[in-house]
Amino acid sequence: MPAADFGTIAELRQSLIRKALRYAIFAADTTAAAVTAPFDNTGILQALPAGYVPVGYTTTDGITFSGDLSNSDVESGQSASPTRSDVETDTMTAQWVPQETNAAAVALYENLPLSGAGALPDLGTATWTWSRPKTPPTRYRRLVFIAEDLNKSTGQPLYIVKHMPSALRSGREDEQWTRTAEISRGVTYQAYIDDVLGTDMKTWIDGPGWRDFVPEDETP
Repeated sequence: MPAADFGTIAELRQSLIRKALRYAIFAADTTAAAVTAPFDNTGILQALPAGYVPVGYTTTDGITFSGDLSNSDVESGQSASPTRSDVETDTMTAQWVPQETNAAAVALYENLPLSGAGALPDLGTATWTWSRPKTPPTRYRRLVFIAEDLNKSTGQPLYIVKHMPSALRSGREDEQWTRTAEISRGVTYQAYIDDVLGTDMKTWIDGPGWRDFVPEDETP
């Protein structure tokens, strides 16, 4: 076999290290359309379907996407390691702490509808009031997470979009009132399979900055 140059075979590329320089969270009731094409055929980010509302500012911890993976192993007397292993569960959650007291942040924390009957009114139009129900409803949401980064060489934006078409609140943090910090309402949502899309999460990476990595003769 021919000798190899480590720098060549390692393919280390600083330009592919991504950061979420800006990011945003959007939520909608399941009556809103699922996101199927966040970009057009040239890679330009498109507006979300009607019904999605922004969550606004979050703490500097940002968004944490966590996975819970467990396997079912078969052990055999003739082997010290499992002789077979199958995926048993593979779940995904998203956790964040909103800083704004807006309709989306409160609704996601208190398990209120984002639109229609029972939704909070627009800011400044009416008194906000809600009551905890005797039997909490099982309320699924559609969630969209968008991160913006820049292509180091061209300065063009590129985006990572994650979509949970069917997400359910699985946890919430304490709401603390203090004069030294904002009132925040941290939540965790777990993704579930959407019957139409057939997945619990879909991810896209695109944008002008992403397309700058593609040779001109291969650009879609």
